[in-house]
Amino acid sequence: MWSLVEVRWATLATALFAAGAVFHLAGGPAWAWWALYLACYVAGGWAPGLAGLRALRARTLDVDLLMVAAAIGAAGVGQVFDGALLIVIFATSGALEAYATRRTADSVHSLLDLAPPHATRLTPTGEERVDTATLAVGDTLLVRPGERIGADGTVVDGAGDVDQATITGEPLPVPKGAGDEVYAGTLNGTGALRVRVDKPAGESVVARIVAMVEEASATKAPTQLFIEKVEQRYSVGVVVATLALFGVPLAFGDGLTDALLRAMTFMIVASPCAVVLATMPPLLAAIATAGRNGVLVKSAVAMERLAETGLVALDKTGTLTVGAPRMATVRLFPDGPVREPDRLLALAAAAEHSSEHPLAAAVVAAARRTSRPIPAATNFTSTPGHGVSARVDGHTVTVGRPTGACAEVAELRASGHTTVVVAVDGTPAGVLGLTDTLRPEAAEAVGRLTVLIGQPPLLLTGDNPAAAARVAAEVGIRDVRADLLPQDKLAVVRQLRERGVRLLAVGDGVNDAPALAAAHAGIAMGGAGSDLALRTADAVLVRDDLAAIPALVALSRRARRYVKANLAVAATVIAVLATWDIAGHLPLPLGVAGHEGSTVIVALNGLRLLRSGAWPASRASRQRDGGALS
Repeated sequence: MWSLVEVRWATLATALFAAGAVFHLAGGPAWAWWALYLACYVAGGWAPGLAGLRALRARTLDVDLLMVAAAIGAAGVGQVFDGALLIVIFATSGALEAYATRRTADSVHSLLDLAPPHATRLTPTGEERVDTATLAVGDTLLVRPGERIGADGTVVDGAGDVDQATITGEPLPVPKGAGDEVYAGTLNGTGALRVRVDKPAGESVVARIVAMVEEASATKAPTQLFIEKVEQRYSVGVVVATLALFGVPLAFGDGLTDALLRAMTFMIVASPCAVVLATMPPLLAAIATAGRNGVLVKSAVAMERLAETGLVALDKTGTLTVGAPRMATVRLFPDGPVREPDRLLALAAAAEHSSEHPLAAAVVAAARRTSRPIPAATNFTSTPGHGVSARVDGHTVTVGRPTGACAEVAELRASGHTTVVVAVDGTPAGVLGLTDTLRPEAAEAVGRLTVLIGQPPLLLTGDNPAAAARVAAEVGIRDVRADLLPQDKLAVVRQLRERGVRLLAVGDGVNDAPALAAAHAGIAMGGAGSDLALRTADAVLVRDDLAAIPALVALSRRARRYVKANLAVAATVIAVLATWDIAGHLPLPLGVAGHEGSTVIVALNGLRLLRSGAWPASRASRQRDGGALS
C-alpha cells in the first residue's frame, strides 16, 4: 500500500489537516494552523491540480481543477478550513481508488500460481522435473497423490480422485480414469495419474480465467458516482459564471474590488462542497455500518452500484452451501445381508475410518451421531478411483462407486445425491446418499432477496443439474443454470447486461471471478472465497452469512435515498445563493453562512446511517432478540 504515491500524499495531507484542526480548535496562533492547512493544500492538492491542468490543456475541464480553485478561493476569503477539508476528501478518494486498482491487478496475476511451477514429465529413459511453462502438447506427465496437475490434458493411465472445485465449483473430488479430461491447477487426491498434455500453458483453463477477468474488468462500465457524471458541465458552468461576474461588472464601471468580491462570493457558494458531502457521508456511513455487521464494501462506488441491483445471481458450492459433504440418507437393498440402516452405516464408517477422502469423513461423522458404536477394522486397502475395503467383525466390507444398474442408486442420483455402495462379503448391502451442506440461512436470504428485488435470484453453478436442482428447490430458486465453466458463467452475465439487467453476482471461487468482475456488482464469500474472488468483488461477506446480502442491498438503497435528498438540499441552497449573488448583492458572510449551513445539514443527514438501527436485521436475529420482522 505504501508503495503508492497517492496513498503517501493522501496520508500526509490528512495528518496536516488533523494537526491544523487541533491548533485551530485549541485557539492556537493563527499563523500556525494557517501554515498547516496550506501545507495540506500542497500535499493533497498538487496531484489533482496537475491532473486538472493537463485536462485543461486537452481542452476539458474536470471537477478536480474546480475543487482546487474553490479551495484556493475559500482560503482567499478566510475559509481555509473548508478548503483543506475539500482537499483531504479528494486526496483520500484518489488514494483508495489507486489502492483498489493495484490489489485487483496483483490478485489477477497471482491466479497463475494455481498451476504448479514444475511437473514430472515422463521420457523414454525415465522421468524428469521440468518447468510447466516448457511443457508441449503430447508430453506425458506423472501426477502423484497430493500433487497439482501441471497442464490441461487427458488421463492415459491410472485412476484417482481429483479436486477441481477451483475450476468447476464441484464440492467433491471427481473420480478420474483413462480418457477423462483434467485441468491445470487441480489437485490429485489419491492414485497416480499419467496425463497427456493437450494444451500449452498459455491456453489452459487457468490462463483463460486470468484473461477473462482482465477483459471483464477493462470493459466494465466506468465506475463513477452519480455526481461525477455531471461534473464536466457543472465545472464549465461555474467557471464561466465566475468569470462573467468578474468581467461584466468591470465592463460597466464597477470597481475591481467589488467585482472580485462578487465573483469570489459566487465561487464559494457555487463550489461543490455541499454536493460532495451530500454524496459521500451517506455512502461512507453505510460502508462503516456494513463493516460493523461483517460486510466489507470496498468503495463508495461499490455501495452505489449495490443500490441499483435488478437481479441477483448466486453460485451454489461454497455460497448457498458450505462446500462440505454430509450424509443425507441410507438405503438398504431388499435382498441385502444387512437389515438395519445404523448397522450398515457403522460397517461403512469402520471401513472408511482410515481413508483421507472427504466422503469418508462424512460417513464417519454420520455414524458417530447414531447410538451404535463404530467397530474396529483391519486389513484396510484403498483403490484409487474405486473405493476402500477392510475386515470388520469377521466380514469383508467394501465401500465404493456403484458399478451396476440399481433402482435405489438411480433414484438418489436423480435427486442430486452423490452415491456410494456398501457391500458385505461381496454382496451389495445398501447405498449411502451424500450431499453438500446447505447454509442454514440460505432459504431465508433467497426469500428476502426475492421480496426486495421483486424476482427470485438466479442460480449459476458448475455442479451437475440434479444437484443444482435439488439445492434450488430447497431455497426457492426457479431459474437454474448448471454444468457451467467459468467462461459459461461469464457469458450468462454478459447476456444479462446486454439486456440492461443490473446484475449482482455472488460467488466464492476462482471459477466465479470472471462473472464477479463483469457483473454490475459482485459479492464474494470471505471465509471460503479464493483470493481472486475476494479481490475482484466489490464487497466481501467476512462471516459468510448469506442473510447479509439482502441487508446490504437494503442499506445501499437507503443510502441512495439519503444521497438524493442531500443533493436536493445542496442544489436548492446553491441555486438560491447563486441567484441572489447574480441578481442582487449577496453579502459574503451571509453567503458563507448559507453554504456552510447546507454543508453541515447534508453531512449530519448522511451520518444517520451510522446508527445501529440502520442495518436491516434478518428474521432469525430479530427472533433471537425477541422482536418481529418489520
